[in-house]
Amino acid sequence: MLSRVRTASWITAIRESMAFVAGAISPILFLTYRGRRFAIVSVALATPSCNRHSSPVYQAPGTLAANAVWPGATWDSIRDPRTAGWTRAGIDSVRAVLSTKETTGFVAIVGGRTLMTYGNIDTVTYLASARKSVLSMLFGKYVRNGTVDLNKSLADLGIDDIGGLTDQEKQATVKDLITARSGVFHAASNAGSDAAPPRGSQKHGTYFLYNNWDFNAAGAAFEIMTKRDIYDALESDLARPIGMQDFDRAQQHKSGDSTQSRFLAYHMYFSTRDMARLGYLMLRQGNWNGRQLVPADWVVESTRAFTPVAELNPPDGRTGPYGYGYLWWVWDGPHATGAFEGAYDAQGAFGQYIIVMPKLDLVIAHKTRPDLRDAQGNTRGVWASDLVQILDVLVRTHCGASCR
Repeated sequence: MLSRVRTASWITAIRESMAFVAGAISPILFLTYRGRRFAIVSVALATPSCNRHSSPVYQAPGTLAANAVWPGATWDSIRDPRTAGWTRAGIDSVRAVLSTKETTGFVAIVGGRTLMTYGNIDTVTYLASARKSVLSMLFGKYVRNGTVDLNKSLADLGIDDIGGLTDQEKQATVKDLITARSGVFHAASNAGSDAAPPRGSQKHGTYFLYNNWDFNAAGAAFEIMTKRDIYDALESDLARPIGMQDFDRAQQHKSGDSTQSRFLAYHMYFSTRDMARLGYLMLRQGNWNGRQLVPADWVVESTRAFTPVAELNPPDGRTGPYGYGYLWWVWDGPHATGAFEGAYDAQGAFGQYIIVMPKLDLVIAHKTRPDLRDAQGNTRGVWASDLVQILDVLVRTHCGASCR
């Protein structure tokens, strides 16, 4: 899930490990997961505190929102982290961890100001599958104003594909597409889907499968119903209103193998600091300095676990921390506690993340450069276990009112 490089099996090995993080031994269960290690967050991660003998206290979201600010042309910085409830030494520890990874850009935003940055946060590269969560944001206002009907079927929209879809497959709805439950297991134009069961074996709306055909067709459905190009909507509905600093409409383009599917991947190209603006818009329930760009109820609806972790497919994935919403990954079940209660994220291959953690009033944007290769020619990435270590150290940095 944390990177869309897949193997036929979710998990090939499980082992218990002890991770040394920020001066403390913290148990983390590591899984070799779709070709890379995945780490199940430990209890210590869910209950961070500067004082290890006390439980963390989180302010109510309403209180946090009341004190929020918005960036202008640039992000303002928090001069003294302690005033915002974070430790300077802890932030230095986060930087030290990032220096050991393939991270090329990292931004942490608290209350609308920059807590810390790392790397080149203005470098523009592709989002990989994090693009899907941005599409979810675009859907919101069109669903609420009636332009988009999530109950429309593929047949209603005239959606078909190479070789033809069956009548059963054409009954899948737009809602099925954005929740990865279409039951259409046609080849996608780009790689990255999970291994699918036979075509026709699952009724629409009943079976979750991470499937790029669904996601690409969702983009086509958006364009059909809104009569707008995705990238034009992206520019006018999100990029310009929130002041994305590095957005370039000309850089945005679709790609894929059109001999496999008519529906290409709507890849997006953003900087780390602009990804943070999108995350902050979500943290603020779709409101940007008084302007409601994404309906607040859509933010809530799209970031709940429509598919709980216990219903993920293939079944091996049910040991992880995530359920799935409307194109967002959502911390779910026993993992959605403490700092991770209500948290959700956008995830893209090799380490593209937009992470929203309402309990901490925190947004994290993380980037790598998939075009860079190591000495052996392998793509450089920040994998699941790397991300967990980064989050562990950062969350432990939070000390709330006790460090003021």
